Amino acid sequence: MIFSLINELLNYGVKNNLIDKDELIYSRNLILDTLNLDDWKDDAPKDNRDIEVILLDICGWAIENDLINNSPAEMELLDTKVMNCITPRPKTVIDKFKADYAISPAAATLNYYNFSKATNYIRDARIKRNLHWYSATPYGDLEITINLAKPEKDPKDIEREKTMPKSSYPSCLLCLDNVGYRGRLNHPARSTHRVIPMTLKSENWHFQFSPYVYYNEHSIVFCEEHRPMKMSKDTFDRLLEFVEQFPHYCIGSNADLPIVGGSILSHDHYQAGKHTFPMEKAGVENSFVLKNFPEVECGVVKWPMSVIRITADDKETLSNAALHIFNSWKNYSDESVGLLSHSGETEHNTVTPIARRVGNKFQIDLALRNNRTSDEHPMGIFHPHSEVHNIKKENIGLIEVMGLAILPGRLQDEMKMLETALKDMNWKENIKNDETLKKHFDWINEIQSRRETVDGEVLKEEIGKTFSTVLEHAGVFKRDSLGKDAFQKFMNSL
Repeated sequence: MIFSLINELLNYGVKNNLIDKDELIYSRNLILDTLNLDDWKDDAPKDNRDIEVILLDICGWAIENDLINNSPAEMELLDTKVMNCITPRPKTVIDKFKADYAISPAAATLNYYNFSKATNYIRDARIKRNLHWYSATPYGDLEITINLAKPEKDPKDIEREKTMPKSSYPSCLLCLDNVGYRGRLNHPARSTHRVIPMTLKSENWHFQFSPYVYYNEHSIVFCEEHRPMKMSKDTFDRLLEFVEQFPHYCIGSNADLPIVGGSILSHDHYQAGKHTFPMEKAGVENSFVLKNFPEVECGVVKWPMSVIRITADDKETLSNAALHIFNSWKNYSDESVGLLSHSGETEHNTVTPIARRVGNKFQIDLALRNNRTSDEHPMGIFHPHSEVHNIKKENIGLIEVMGLAILPGRLQDEMKMLETALKDMNWKENIKNDETLKKHFDWINEIQSRRETVDGEVLKEEIGKTFSTVLEHAGVFKRDSLGKDAFQKFMNSL
């Protein structure tokens, strides 16, 4: 069986241009070594099966033959190591990208994206299991995803991790040292990881795709140096320089403060991709003139969060305008709406910037952020409040700022359970007494009070509405008259 599977994998490699026919024997011997095999039989392979199925069968053989334990983590370590036997070396991938870029930037990123899926670095079969829909709101159609792609850790693996020797290599999940790294139980396998070098602001940066893509061509641009995220003029310059090199992409940076920042603040990086987010589709509801930058178009975006959009022909002018707004915001307070820029020496104000091309023009959206906490809102005043934690309580990062919700996988089963529970006359008591569902009681009770029927489609609509509320909570200037007047006051100060 195993020899048939190896032949099937080799055929897959040739068919997907990962290896050449002249490399078949070399690649076969690499696989034999990986699987501790000293013999070979030229058994006939099956045809046209997905790579996920082939690798699952190879892992199944490895478990049966005591090569690995039956655990998701060990299976992923092995299948990535096996795939590396038919994955081109980094220089080959880089040279291909450069040749494609000479044809067009869009061709280069698309071919590299398809390559990353073919090597199973992007586990496309898993990602297709994610739930995805659009939900109508006063701000346009928000994009909702329930993330089912990233597997949960096996409790046995978690226990085994505790006894593993500590390692600080690679320093983090974004470091260049991950390229080709075999991985371990507490660090993902990256044997097939390939990145593209690039220059931004005369520094060495690198371009890669996210292994668990949340949108089309979801990519990460990271600094070669392991250094913390820090918002500055250089940030705006790099974002604009990137979209000059890749005009078909948008790119943004998570904020550089806890709570309002992303999940990895320890390594300077941005997220990019070929995707039109809901925020980009939202129009400007109030236009302003920046006194020192009359050539820059400026306005407030009609959006649940507080977003300023600036557009200009010249990227240096636009970067300076973004810096002016950022510097003004860093020290801006308005106690009438609970805004304090500092607590002693601790900074609270920053921005989440997103850059794109609009025709020949450059454009930046600046989402204003504040990470202050209070007794009433210990997780963050401008963070999802407790009444929406049943749907979303994690930080609101760059992707969600732009209107794409990344919701936890638990919601898939919980929504099915709610739909079933609501068919019972005693649904209120049943939900209140259910450990899994009781967190949804107030939410579902309010929905029941205004909807004739509550089925799966209605629940999806209501999740979208709740995500809209989540973003409103994260907005520093609320959408009521007090908040709009306060936003106007800040804009006037610019």
